[in-house]
Amino acid sequence: MSERKTISMIPIADLWVSTNPKAWENALEGYWNLVQPRNRALEQSLDTLDLERLRRMDANGWYKFLMEEYFLWKYTDPRRYKTTTNRLRENTPGELDQVRRCLLVLDPEYILSGLKIASLIPGLGAAGASGLLALMYPKHFGTVDQFVVKALRQVQGLPEAEALARMNAEALTIKEGVLIILRRKAADNNRVFKSDAWTPRKLDMVLWTYGR
Repeated sequence: MSERKTISMIPIADLWVSTNPKAWENALEGYWNLVQPRNRALEQSLDTLDLERLRRMDANGWYKFLMEEYFLWKYTDPRRYKTTTNRLRENTPGELDQVRRCLLVLDPEYILSGLKIASLIPGLGAAGASGLLALMYPKHFGTVDQFVVKALRQVQGLPEAEALARMNAEALTIKEGVLIILRRKAADNNRVFKSDAWTPRKLDMVLWTYGR
């Protein structure tokens, strides 16, 4: 746990309907308070990921990025990291680079096709695929994983409530991931706060904090 100051956060059910920008900012800051010091540099680097960096990579660079940065960021449990990277090793850098090229030219407006492309990377299900897209296209995608689902289940009145209740939070499907990419709420926050600061990626950071 980080030694940064403790941030007061209201319950997620109250936050979801809050029109107080400070409450949302506190919730986002809560994410960074949960980042372990040993992971902070990697978190900050990927939080500001530049697509141009990915475009400049060759096949070996992309393979190294997945192995030493993205998978390390997404799978913090050493056992899960080992399992998923073992699957990654089953493909050659050239094969994986074909996915990189597709990811860089996809239309981020289309959620399902984006998730399907990212999930071609061995070891990435809906959660891992959406996480990669959220780093590449934060204005269009948010990570959809068990913590986001658990947090959203605490929010009353969501149109997706019944679907969320049926989901296996630890084994989400691509189709289920499409339901919870969080674009609608990001747009709502920006309208209410008269800004463009809120993105699906920032919302998934908030929900991850509450779903822990």
